[in-house]
Amino acid sequence: MMDASLPAVTVTSGQAIFFDGVTGVRRTATAELGLTTMEISAPDGEALAAWRYGELATYSAPDGMLRVGPATGPARLEIRDRELAAAFTARAGRIPQPGAVEPRTRLKVVGWSLAAVASALLVAMFGLPAMIERMAPLVPLGVEQQFGASIDSRVRASLARDQHDECGQGPNGQASRAAFDKLVGRLETAAGLPFPVRAAVVRRTAINAISLPGGRIYVYAGYVNKAETPDELAAAIAHEMGHIAHRDGVRRPIQAVGLWLLFGPLIGDFGGGAVAWVAMHRMLLPSYSREREAAADTFGTELMIKVGGDPRADANFLLRGARTAGSTWKILLSDHPQDRERAAAIEAIARAAPNRGDSAASALLTATEWAALKQICQAPASTPPATPEVQHQPSRDVAGAETARAE
Repeated sequence: MMDASLPAVTVTSGQAIFFDGVTGVRRTATAELGLTTMEISAPDGEALAAWRYGELATYSAPDGMLRVGPATGPARLEIRDRELAAAFTARAGRIPQPGAVEPRTRLKVVGWSLAAVASALLVAMFGLPAMIERMAPLVPLGVEQQFGASIDSRVRASLARDQHDECGQGPNGQASRAAFDKLVGRLETAAGLPFPVRAAVVRRTAINAISLPGGRIYVYAGYVNKAETPDELAAAIAHEMGHIAHRDGVRRPIQAVGLWLLFGPLIGDFGGGAVAWVAMHRMLLPSYSREREAAADTFGTELMIKVGGDPRADANFLLRGARTAGSTWKILLSDHPQDRERAAAIEAIARAAPNRGDSAASALLTATEWAALKQICQAPASTPPATPEVQHQPSRDVAGAETARAE
């Protein structure tokens, strides 16, 4: 648009381009600036229009052009003559520009936008968790199993790509696998889960265990190596069974969709193109919430009591320093409760258990079975050892899983 700050000049007429708004024909015209009215005529003198300044508006135009016309009509006049434009501005004064936003209106828009974001954040923090608690149990078990199977296929593909295969396969691993299956089976029988459990040990050196939707559990070789007793390994598996029992695996997809419904319109994603990104982001988070972790700890400790194991096993593992706490910021930002906090809660449950708080735990495996299980990921002589991993880091290649027991 022509710069309205140009000084007024004495010209009262000049050349312009006229559009009647009906035919779309471009016509050369002469604009005559009167005291209250601008008259527009063709080169042959034909009167084309007579516009009162108070009835006009300016419209968006390229730089160096002033485009004016009736505020309620389709006709337009384009003025490129800088002197004529300056004279028009001096005669017409300030006239409205449709679509222009006044400063006060801008402040209102910003205020309402901030209010909308704040409202969405409040709903995400307080309303969405309540919605998830109600919706997660309503997801059909078959749907969760299908979802878990889809995730599991990706997990296995990732493990195969990184040469982190499943341990205990082949004739040399039969005794190890039998001991592991015995431990899992004893826990599963007492757990009363909605799905059959399929558990495996994978050749990864990180101290970790993960659970997928629908009953799949993966224990990393690093956890088996670090555990000093069958009860410590059983406690980790029992914790994962807690996530399966509470159906925590379906909460993240629901949360992802809920976040998109809240924030998608705010970022302009009305078609849902970002929902996949949000879902993946939520599924790759390093852990469940503190509440879900505490619930899984409670379930796992009570399950250890049911099977006659040591209910303090997981607390002992935590306090022994098998997992690094990290920096203060890492602790504050992590969803996992701090190790001492979790250990204290587990100890409280163990003390409250009738006739079990101070008694010796029964053996979940024999010494021979435990020795065999500890060798479950011993690589055959013809197979090169897996590339060492950095311990205590959450797995980032697993979607929909609890990926940070090591945190």
